[in-house]
Amino acid sequence: MQYCDFKGCKVSALGMGCMRLPVIDGADDKVDEPAAKRMIDYAMEQGVTYYDTAWGYHGGHSEEVVGRCLAGYPRDSFSLASKFPGYDVANFGKVEQIFTRQLEKCQVDYFDFYLCHNVCELNIEQYLDDERYHTVSYLAGEREAGRIRHLGFSVHGDFDTFMRFLDCYGEQMEFCQIQLNWMDWGFQEARRKVEVCRDRGLPVVVMEPLRGGALVDLAEPYRQRLAALRPDAAPVEWALDYLMGIPEVMTVLTGASNFEQLKQNIAIFNDPRPTTAAENQELYAIAADMKSSIGVPCTACHYCTSHCPQELDIPGLLRLYNQNLSTKGFDFIAPMAVDAMAPEKKPTACIACRACEQVCPQQIKISEVLADFSSRLGLK
Repeated sequence: MQYCDFKGCKVSALGMGCMRLPVIDGADDKVDEPAAKRMIDYAMEQGVTYYDTAWGYHGGHSEEVVGRCLAGYPRDSFSLASKFPGYDVANFGKVEQIFTRQLEKCQVDYFDFYLCHNVCELNIEQYLDDERYHTVSYLAGEREAGRIRHLGFSVHGDFDTFMRFLDCYGEQMEFCQIQLNWMDWGFQEARRKVEVCRDRGLPVVVMEPLRGGALVDLAEPYRQRLAALRPDAAPVEWALDYLMGIPEVMTVLTGASNFEQLKQNIAIFNDPRPTTAAENQELYAIAADMKSSIGVPCTACHYCTSHCPQELDIPGLLRLYNQNLSTKGFDFIAPMAVDAMAPEKKPTACIACRACEQVCPQQIKISEVLADFSSRLGLK
């Protein structure tokens, strides 16, 4: 495992994201804790030092599970990151209450890394209104008090929103977490964000390196194009090796959802083979082809599901929508899957309240997509 020294903190090149821990019976809010503990124990054994959780992950249970799993280890043997849940604007004004509760849930006295979560168009005004909400000033105060060691932010918003936040709080921020992978180098302007971080001396924490699994489950034609360059490399290796070639990256959060995925990710980081400039050009060419056929850029983060009054499996529906679009309408999988659903779980059950859209990091117009999906399947 490779490491970087960030202000005296030993950070592993691979970090363990805890948004997609193993769950029971497919329920996102029911973490399989024994399976999660096995993964965290293995990660610790293999030298992973960075663990990333958040207030809203797994229906609010990720912090609790991660806290219990790490409780038996010396506090200085790992770095723990969590975040203020700005993805929901109702949380602004509650930063002290939330932060105090997060420390309790994680069973720690301080966070090594703490972030203003999901800075985007939907919450930038609230983040910038520190006179009213005191979000950043409070967190800066906690850093001064030692309950936060390093303060940063994560961003899903466009470049202008990213810059508005940095122009206001750049002197307070020590690192930045962005969605970065070979498909998103142009999408969401990840390249420009990385360049700004480099110029400002902000190391980058990578989220969604596999784009919710989309860069692993590649269509066969794309696999063949990559195999022509590296016959022995699987798509997951391409995705992670690509990030190893970006010098601004401090750590990559892979978000493995089972033990085998974690084991594979660690093995890749133990034998790094950063992609070459020529290989990157082929990856960008494949990305351009993929973008021309994909429907919506859902990463299955599940923020939407916690705000849906109909309790729809929105990520699952969007995945089926993309599946339907990618086959140019010659698809039997999505219609069959939707037909097997209970009426109250089908896309037609959406009441277009748009509550889900208010917290979607990808800014997907979910209600319109579900309406279009219903129309394409001939549902009423």
